Amino acid sequence: MRRRTVLAGALAASVTAAGTARAAVPGPSVTSRGTTRLDSQAVYFVSYDGLVNNNSFQKNGLLTHKGHQYAAWYTASRNAVVARRALGAGTWSTVTLPHRLKADDSHNVISMGVSATDGRLHLNMDSHSDGFFYVKSVAGLLDSPASTAWTASVFGAVQTTLDGLALTSQFTYPQFVATPEGRLQLSYRAGVSGNGRNSLAEYDGSRWTALGEWTSATGTYTSEHGSSTARNMYLHGIDYDTRGRLHALFTWREQNAAVMCSGGGITNHDTGYVWSDDRGRTWRNDAGTVVGTTGGSDRVAVGDSGLVVDPLDPDHSLMNQESQSTDSAGRPHAIISYVPGRFGRCTTDYVADRTAHARAFHLRKTASGGWQKTEIPVPLGSSQRTKLILDRYDNAYAVFPFGRIAAASHASGHTDWTLLFDGGGLNAFGEVVVDETRVRADNVLSFLYQEKSTGTTPSPLHVADFALPA
Repeated sequence: MRRRTVLAGALAASVTAAGTARAAVPGPSVTSRGTTRLDSQAVYFVSYDGLVNNNSFQKNGLLTHKGHQYAAWYTASRNAVVARRALGAGTWSTVTLPHRLKADDSHNVISMGVSATDGRLHLNMDSHSDGFFYVKSVAGLLDSPASTAWTASVFGAVQTTLDGLALTSQFTYPQFVATPEGRLQLSYRAGVSGNGRNSLAEYDGSRWTALGEWTSATGTYTSEHGSSTARNMYLHGIDYDTRGRLHALFTWREQNAAVMCSGGGITNHDTGYVWSDDRGRTWRNDAGTVVGTTGGSDRVAVGDSGLVVDPLDPDHSLMNQESQSTDSAGRPHAIISYVPGRFGRCTTDYVADRTAHARAFHLRKTASGGWQKTEIPVPLGSSQRTKLILDRYDNAYAVFPFGRIAAASHASGHTDWTLLFDGGGLNAFGEVVVDETRVRADNVLSFLYQEKSTGTTPSPLHVADFALPA
């Protein structure tokens, strides 16, 4: 594996007015700590241009809690597996769950979450606009991992409800989100692509409650080409910042292809933003105006004012479900990607056009309250998604398809994007699953990736680790 370490602006000296020298805040850097193998024979099939074990919209396929890291995937035999290791350890302990992947559909990912109130690990798996499968561990399993057995007996039965709570018969995109006080929320879509609603459920340590839907599929969107009267909101993420505010950046996907210049594109348009200060019960636009209530009759809709923070029409193959994060000041950041207008004003084959011409952009809210967008000078060479993380110094890192890593420093206003690691030696298929929680735990960027294969031939699944500035 080729390694490249860059430390932008680090170790420079500055002098205070009193004449005392102090070290400058370090810029971004990555130092490889190597890789570990999860599975030499993980299930492999390409569906919707992705793999079921490493679709980057998983939240979370890889996570860290109390000094241990957890991973979940499907094996060549299609069995669901969950594994753990102590941070920094070279080997993983695995448990095979009593569930087998039901379809060759890359949407049917496994997502994990932690309810800190009772120390349980939760898994939701194997759904795409249909029923889901859910399993949770015994209480306290994650509180003392070094002294707790890691066997199948610590997991309960696989269920098709949340402990008896049935949500919807058209369930997709489970994302677990831990609240500041230790509850666990489950974000999901009810409905289908182009006609769905985002919804929330919440676990308080004893039971699950359905909070309800908070987005609307109705209303009229009109482009220069035509109109659509149904859609769904695709989240780039849903995350609490260090102060307890819940942030969600998103794009809309229209049901009616008449809004596009060509039927070979995708109907995604605009980047929007909403936030909540009451744990997702009430949603506000960028200016702070209430635009929706979870479980209420007024939900966030395409016609609401003040939602769009970066306008873009449906003719540029804007990707959905890319990535977001929040910085130490609680300001939201996102990665979005599309084919810029300099390559033409109409994409006619979204996979081919994105592979040839798409670029990723870093979009962030500034201290003055505006939004800044910076193109990252790294061609995607892929139709797929890029992940975003921020280190303890608010330097930004974009993890591209094939495991490439670029970064920009906070000191530059996130304008000095540079490629730090070119993915050499990984042989990664495309998207990677980033451990969003480990960066906060020990300043390590971990991502799960699967090696390229052909057809349905299984291939190795790995986790790569990179140290960030301490």
